[in-house]
Parts: sequence; structure tokens; C-alpha cells
Amino acid sequence: MTYRGFMTSHNRHAVALAAAVGLVTLVLPVAAQRASAPRLTNLAPEILSLTCSPTLVYDAPGTPLRVTGSQESFVHQSFAPGDLITINAGADNGIEVGQEFFTRRAVPVSRRTISRENPATVRTTGWIRIYAVDDEMSLATITYACDSLELNDYLEPFVVPVVPTISSEKPKPQRGNYGRLLTGNDNRASFGRGDYFVVNRGSDHGVTVGAQFVVYRDKQEPGNFLFELGEAVAVDVKPESSTLLATLTRDAFTAGDYVAIRK
Repeated sequence: MTYRGFMTSHNRHAVALAAAVGLVTLVLPVAAQRASAPRLTNLAPEILSLTCSPTLVYDAPGTPLRVTGSQESFVHQSFAPGDLITINAGADNGIEVGQEFFTRRAVPVSRRTISRENPATVRTTGWIRIYAVDDEMSLATITYACDSLELNDYLEPFVVPVVPTISSEKPKPQRGNYGRLLTGNDNRASFGRGDYFVVNRGSDHGVTVGAQFVVYRDKQEPGNFLFELGEAVAVDVKPESSTLLATLTRDAFTAGDYVAIRK
């Protein structure tokens, strides 16, 4: 399926779409057109937290669905619940009223092309529900915001994440197979209990969702042991990286600290 972006007639389509759902009049008011009040998600706090956790990519996400505007009297760069936003696909692309999508943003380490040498953390900024559909564009309401949604955030189908079950068993950590703590949302480098972060160990290294890790720090003291900082559990696993949730911290975890899987 091919998704089309805005055509040269996008303003005509946008006004027609808004008028069809009663959002504009012949004289546009100064205030922004507002959506109906957001509905409660009815999701548990731990699930909402998990939806906002970061992942890591080594290539730019290849998705054509994007946030392309809003019902404002001026160009608006960021959005929050209560705003109506526009996406660049409609009925011709299979979009239907009621569909839900995550909105996400890839944030590379440095301002250049995303690559293996310059990976990006993917921040989930929230998720949206389709409110009205035209042939080539749609309006959406913001169901939940992890952060402010922005122009050009990309869309992926919304799926409620599953909170992993943490086993009460504590196998010994594999100390000969250390990984490294890499980053968090927006390239954050320091973490405490309840925070999410990414490590360079994934399914290629035997990691599964629910796997437990011990986090260590090398204090660079000759003849000394690694210091055990705390523990974490894998909540999302990709081939070369995993997202972990810090479950116990004796001190802040920082980028570069070691991680060892309990196995």
C-alpha cells in the first residue's frame, strides 16, 4: 500500500474535511479549533509508563505516516491532548475513523544521518485516535501524551504493551558476557528506579522479555570488584538491543555502566 503526502491542493482538502465535521465556519475564529475532551485511557499506570519507554534503531524508521499539521490559525509545531492534528493519509490509504496509532520520534546521538555509528533512540510521544477522514488526509485527537507531539512525528499502529512478569528466582549473573548501558529517551544518560534505558544486548545474545539483569560499575580501581549498582528487567527486546526497566538502584545508573543477564 502506498501512502501519499499532501498534494498541492492540501489546503482545500483540509478545509473541506474540517467543514465536514463542523470544525470551521466561513469566518475562522482566532482561537484554535479544539477537539472534544480526551477520554480516559483506563490503562494501568505501569502500562502507560511502558508505552513511553525508549528503543534503539540503527536506521531511520521507514514509515510514511506523519503528523503534518493541526487546526490552528497559525503554524503550530507541537501539540497536546485537546488539539486536533492532521496526518498525511486518508480513506484512499485505508485509514478509518477510530483507528489508533502511536506517535514516535527518532532522536540520533548527533545531528546527522542515523546509522550504526550514529544510532537513535525512539521516543514514543503519545498515541492518537482518528477522528475524521478525507480521501488523502485525516484529523486525529490525542488520546495520551508521553511528551509533546510535534510536526513530522511518525505513526505506527497502536498495540497495548504487556507488562512482563518478573520471576522470583534469581539466577547468577553471567559475568563473562557483560553488555553496556547505552542511553534513554532523548539521549538521557542517568537513571534511577522506575526509569527505562537501552542496553546493547538483545535476542541475538539470549535476552527475552522478562529477563533479569544486574547493573555494575567499574570504578577503575586496580584489584577491586565491579560495584553492584542495582537490578533491571527487560521489557522490550530487539535483535541487538533491549529496553530495560530499573527495578532496584543503590546509586544512579549512567551510560557506560555494565549489565549482566541473570541466566
